[in-house]
Amino acid sequence: MKPMVIRQPRHSKEEFARRGHEIYESQVRSQVEEGNHGRIVAIDIETGAFEVADDSLTAAKQLLIRCPDAQIFGIRIGHRAVHRFGFRSPSMLP
Repeated sequence: MKPMVIRQPRHSKEEFARRGHEIYESQVRSQVEEGNHGRIVAIDIETGAFEVADDSLTAAKQLLIRCPDAQIFGIRIGHRAVHRFGFRSPSMLP
């Protein structure tokens, strides 16, 4: 059995989010948006490498294969965040 690797963040939460959004908007979005709405993109905020998958775990695992030391920022394509938190009443649903 492989030992579990605990990844340590190398950036503050604010810097992490800033870098992730900046890379997504400037480098990744135009490459992934068409045909991938609702899928997840995992981005290494240090190299700009990314992977797209149907869920967060798969996208992260695929990226870690290529970049074992990745600092991973994830975002749902076509949305402002990966997951939605909070309550929405039935009248607010599409």
